[in-house]
Amino acid sequence: MIQWSYSSLKDFTNCPRQYYEVKVAKSVVKKVTEQMLYGTEVHKAVEDYVREGKALAKHYQHYKPVLDELLKIPGTRYPEYQMALRLDRTPCEFDDEGRWVRGIVDLLIVDGADAYIVDYKTGSNKYPDPKQLKLMALMTYCHFPEVVNIKAGLLFITRNTFVPEEYNRSDADKLWTEFASDLKRLELAYENNMWPEKPTGLCGWCPVEKCRFHKVR
Repeated sequence: MIQWSYSSLKDFTNCPRQYYEVKVAKSVVKKVTEQMLYGTEVHKAVEDYVREGKALAKHYQHYKPVLDELLKIPGTRYPEYQMALRLDRTPCEFDDEGRWVRGIVDLLIVDGADAYIVDYKTGSNKYPDPKQLKLMALMTYCHFPEVVNIKAGLLFITRNTFVPEEYNRSDADKLWTEFASDLKRLELAYENNMWPEKPTGLCGWCPVEKCRFHKVR
């Protein structure tokens, strides 16, 4: 059984060869960039503020108004909430060896039949991708059987932009199909040990230097 997450599946669709070298062969390690470090720092500051009310550092004070709006939403808050599912889509522990899929939602708020999902983004809002929200919503339905309606959004916190989505439990089967084709391709890649290169504009940042499409920036 293949174990996956939103980020690992996205890595595979971006370039099967890089996915193989990083996650299967483990021949290379992705470098931690300054952008990644900044994103981690912002996520931690926001999590501490939402979870504990810890004061934001001076250079993050401009995030406070939008975070205070999130804190006004009624319900039980679950910052950085870890969820995992078995292949039959029943909930399990995040590190369960028998897990099928797992993920962490930046902020989940549950208020009876209603839930709210927020994913913080520190990068560009030029090409917003709500697919991660869909997976988090599907996992929420499995972990919180009382939840029916979900309001979700990508919060581009450095740009004060919010990209909203709404889901209903009746949408679940349709939402799962959005991952089916990529998961089938991933399964076939493992079965046939086929990991083709996929040249993109990101090749200059790829750690797989032996790839024929690798570019030196």
